[in-house]
Amino acid sequence: MIASLGLILLCQLAGEVLVRGFGLALPGPVVGLLLLLTLLLARDKLSLLEVGPLRNDGVEKAAKVLLANMSLMFVPAGVGVVQKLDLIAEHGAAIAGVLIGSVVITLLVTVATFLISARLMARWRGPR
Repeated sequence: MIASLGLILLCQLAGEVLVRGFGLALPGPVVGLLLLLTLLLARDKLSLLEVGPLRNDGVEKAAKVLLANMSLMFVPAGVGVVQKLDLIAEHGAAIAGVLIGSVVITLLVTVATFLISARLMARWRGPR
């Protein structure tokens, strides 16, 4: 379990190093997750990589433990919000407007992406 958590954190660190080293406009953890995904896909194709934390679904089990306790990850954010209540009171309307606008934009982009991918899949499959 410790080795699996270490591998997850190592992939996140590698993502941060790559983002900062190459000046990418992506979050380091996202690049780290892509690295971890690449490792896991390569493990499934090459039995040579089934060593250490990549063996016996170790990373998957560690990820399940992290997901089961994800609510604990929001405690620092909640404390930060409580510490900045004066700013929220001062700029609350603007914050609410940005949140509502971003939700609407996200929903519209999600619907558009779904419609485009559904049309592409229909073309790919062809008529039945």
